[in-house]
Amino acid sequence: MATIQDVAKLAGLSRTTVSRVINNHPYVTEEKKRLVSKAMQELNYVPNSSARRLRRQQTETIAVYVPRITNPFFSHLVEVMEKEAAKKGYQLILCQTRYKKQQERNFLELLKTKQVDGLILTSIENDWSEIEPYLAYGPIVMCNEYNDTAQVPIVFLDQIKGGYIGTKHLIEKGYTKLGFCTGNHKSSRLAHDRHMGFLKALNEAGLQMKDEWFFSSTHSIQDGKSTFEIIKELSDPPEAIFTGSDEVAAGLVKAATDEGWKVPEDLAVIGFDNQPLAELMELTTVEQPIETIASQTMELMIESIKSKRKSVRKEVLLPFNMIQRSST
Repeated sequence: MATIQDVAKLAGLSRTTVSRVINNHPYVTEEKKRLVSKAMQELNYVPNSSARRLRRQQTETIAVYVPRITNPFFSHLVEVMEKEAAKKGYQLILCQTRYKKQQERNFLELLKTKQVDGLILTSIENDWSEIEPYLAYGPIVMCNEYNDTAQVPIVFLDQIKGGYIGTKHLIEKGYTKLGFCTGNHKSSRLAHDRHMGFLKALNEAGLQMKDEWFFSSTHSIQDGKSTFEIIKELSDPPEAIFTGSDEVAAGLVKAATDEGWKVPEDLAVIGFDNQPLAELMELTTVEQPIETIASQTMELMIESIKSKRKSVRKEVLLPFNMIQRSST
């Protein structure tokens, strides 16, 4: 098996020069790069990337936390992140927390034990005070999720505004009896803020929501179907439903139409995210710019890794877009 010394001998250069070429050192002439590349090809020499990473004390690996990879929002987000990371020579580790605090804490050890260079959090289950100490071991970037006190880069959207514009759309369409579907509204800042935006729009219009029109722990298509099963049994059902997910919205629409209800005449439904599923099901939805969120997050993460500076708060606020289709 060829060694770096063999490459140096064949190229007629020093071992140091060959090492500089392999490690992309900036001060190497194009001619020397050509000679090294030619010698490596002739000798079938492959650099030991693991050893190089060890010398630099970097893994060139980034961990991305998602609560549920089966949610198309997160799978699309991770796909774009992976492409952006690959352009810079990094790879991703996907950590699925399943909305569990202990699972999230377990994955934090990846940073502490130097198995990854940084962490991207797309959701948070624990209090920030439990996560913050891990900044001593490497950079953390928040994506989609946010916290008022965290001194880290954050790429996010104002979820109060998201909840507000979706609800305002329903009110402007003439609906006065509005229901609300949410995920983990007690632990998730995003779910909480969307609910605040929903209530803000109701208050402005002088409307109120009945307690039985509030549905929590809804995440999936099946959850949407189950929610409709409850709605159809109500003596006074809502006219329209704001959901925090296109998946939940799709489940509601499918179950309603299967039962013979007309959408939106009998029940209007609005989703969130604008996943491909929303276009397929003709769902009105509040669009989040997934590709921009992912690419800007990865840019901030790699910048944080390379700078090796103490983490500071940097906010990137992105806009929502209202997409109207036939479900409202």
